[in-house]
Amino acid sequence: MSIPDYQSLMRPVLEILENGKEQTVKEICSELTTQFSLTGEELEELLPSGRAKVFNNRVGWAVTYLKKAGALYSSRRGVYSITGRGQELLKDTNSYIGINDLMQFKDFREFKNNKPTVSKQSKGDALQPTNVTTFVKEKTPEEALGQAWEEMRDSLELEVLDQIKQVTPQFFERLVVDVLVAMGYGGDRADASRAVGQSGDGGIDGIIDEDPLGLDVIYIQAKRWEGVVGRPEIQKFAGALQGRRAKKGVFITTSGFTKEASEYATMIDSRIVLITGRRLARLMIDHDVGVSSVEQYIVKRLDSDYFAE
Repeated sequence: MSIPDYQSLMRPVLEILENGKEQTVKEICSELTTQFSLTGEELEELLPSGRAKVFNNRVGWAVTYLKKAGALYSSRRGVYSITGRGQELLKDTNSYIGINDLMQFKDFREFKNNKPTVSKQSKGDALQPTNVTTFVKEKTPEEALGQAWEEMRDSLELEVLDQIKQVTPQFFERLVVDVLVAMGYGGDRADASRAVGQSGDGGIDGIIDEDPLGLDVIYIQAKRWEGVVGRPEIQKFAGALQGRRAKKGVFITTSGFTKEASEYATMIDSRIVLITGRRLARLMIDHDVGVSSVEQYIVKRLDSDYFAE
């Protein structure tokens, strides 16, 4: 039997997890290998890039899409269990579960259309049927490539953010320094590493040079939090800046900020930049901190000027 496409793997993945127990992606792959009687040669088949195995890649995307649709729940990285929505999918659809079946869910449609949404997924999610039964209309090759890139980028951002939330506070401080240095702040890494995590008083976690010459400084507050940061924390940070006659500050958190906190940051004299966990993950990707390049595709077009006589 040839390797099934990723949509054909969606129902089998849900069926493996139907008993409600948590399983790792590796365990899911192992059961699917037996179910589809895949040979060793098929399991070793690589994508055109030569850097990833076709079967593992397809299982990974099946799991990712099911999670985005709320059919799977991940208690920790790489470990999944079925949700109430996933159980309902197994009951209410035919033998095949694909993208069109997942498009009935609002959060999955927003994901496919690249519209950010705040997920409140839980194991008890109920099925919410809609009239949407067809997938998004066909795209040009350029649009399809761009959408695929954005989906992979979105998935990577969430994966990076999940990893950030698991590190120690000390590692988080070093991570913040690495990102700022990669963006051009703080001079070299050795100088910057002495700036963060040493003051620790007055609502300020550290200081870093704004430029390699140290002509100005930026004060830093770094919070590895799950809950959103409210206005009182920003007020405290602003007061600390005022006490040092500072005009510039960066408040970084692994979560987000309330509307009141964001509005307050725009009202005061000091310039305070608020960086959410998602934006921090995006900056890490943009500046190659904690990520590495896997493959690069160069898209070319006809140079009509070359053929002009």
